[in-house]
Amino acid sequence: MASLKEKFASKIGPMREKVGSILKEHGDTSISEVTVKQAYGGMRGVKCMVTETSALDPYEGIRFRGFNIPELREKLPKAPGGEEPLPEGIFYLLLTGELPTDDDVKAITEEWRNRSTLPDYLIDILNAIPKDTHPMTQFSQGILALQKDSIFAQKYREGMSKMEYWDPMFDDAMNLLAKLPLIASYIYRKSYKNDEHIPADPNLDWGGNFAHMVGIEEENFKELMRLYLVIHSDHEGGNVSAHTTHLVGSTLSDAYYALSAGMNGLAGPLHGLANQEVLRWIMEVKEDLGGVPTKDQLVKYLWDTLNSGKVIPGYGHAVLRQQTPGIWPNVNSLLNTFPIMRFSKLSAPSMKLLLIF
Repeated sequence: MASLKEKFASKIGPMREKVGSILKEHGDTSISEVTVKQAYGGMRGVKCMVTETSALDPYEGIRFRGFNIPELREKLPKAPGGEEPLPEGIFYLLLTGELPTDDDVKAITEEWRNRSTLPDYLIDILNAIPKDTHPMTQFSQGILALQKDSIFAQKYREGMSKMEYWDPMFDDAMNLLAKLPLIASYIYRKSYKNDEHIPADPNLDWGGNFAHMVGIEEENFKELMRLYLVIHSDHEGGNVSAHTTHLVGSTLSDAYYALSAGMNGLAGPLHGLANQEVLRWIMEVKEDLGGVPTKDQLVKYLWDTLNSGKVIPGYGHAVLRQQTPGIWPNVNSLLNTFPIMRFSKLSAPSMKLLLIF
């Protein structure tokens, strides 16, 4: 069986030919017009980049390489005894355009496991950051600290053909992906769990292991984490964090610089930090109203919020005009089995971090 890197390498030549042909035949074709309103509004709605891995339709929802979420839940490999797709499978699909086999997914799990050890210098850096530093700040710093080990940066300094840029960049990306769950769980346990850390379980997959290292062993939560990671794996390339990562990477900054920059964008309250702000807002509602409000109390509170010039965090979406089909019934089913109130024994920052990551 060909390795993922070999499979990816086999796609590069045909893709270069395809792009060359498109540029030759349609290079001067206009694909979008830009209004002054759009220019001032962050280019919303402007078609200005090519992203083949996913497409976000306002009414249909997101498709990954042409597959919607219910199809992915059916077709992608799952953990033994599980019902939700493994993130390793969506990664294979996004990278190659092909549905993986069980063996393909197991190979990625094993490869990420072999690349996952955190170097001692990174642990020292994370420990030196004050515990009350925001988790996303720590996460970004942790990612950036690994840049000293960038294979791409080393190979570039040594001199290599631009036709080979993909090779060390692939290894940087694989090394980084392998370490992300360990970095995130280390920050969580350091900041909110008395610096008591849980070692990785060599028998678990990438998403299940993250749940384990955070400290939640319920199988339903591991399933929720797998689904959560799958449906957040790609977003058409146009959101802030994805676009920032692409933009920084386009300068030939390596994967560590690029992803750290993307995380800085994700930390904004109009992007990934909205998860935290939604939770903060809900807790403020309960505090202001003395508990769980009635419907009438909540409606008044909502209007009071809007009339004061504030926003209701997490309400609405820049692109989607309805709930993405196939996502929320499954997420809600898992949350009903493992509801958010299950975290009642955790601190508010603990819940916040779980939602952010």
